[in-house]
Amino acid sequence: MKLYTSKEDYLEAIFLLTKNNQEVRSIDLARHMGFSKPSISNAVAGLKEDGFLTVNEEGHLKLTVEGEKKGREVYEKHIYFKEMLVGAGVDPELAEKEACGIEHVVSYDTFQKIKKKLD
Repeated sequence: MKLYTSKEDYLEAIFLLTKNNQEVRSIDLARHMGFSKPSISNAVAGLKEDGFLTVNEEGHLKLTVEGEKKGREVYEKHIYFKEMLVGAGVDPELAEKEACGIEHVVSYDTFQKIKKKLD
């Protein structure tokens, strides 16, 4: 299933928050992403429907195996392209923004091939 950019961003954010905290709530995601609670609620509902996320009785978000895989892949691409751009002399703030765009355009398979070729 091809994910939309916004869903990939949510999965990446939840993946990051989960790495830093054991339990992530919708409010944590809203603060991290700078979005409203209703926007987060809609996104969480969509991710649950797609099988990428579960929410327990206390409201803690938990990525499914597939959700964690997708979140990790997006994050890995983001970090790699950001570091590559900064290494090429791009301003770190611009590199952050552009890496966020690249991570959504390049498939994980293509990313692996680029990484293998360049590393």
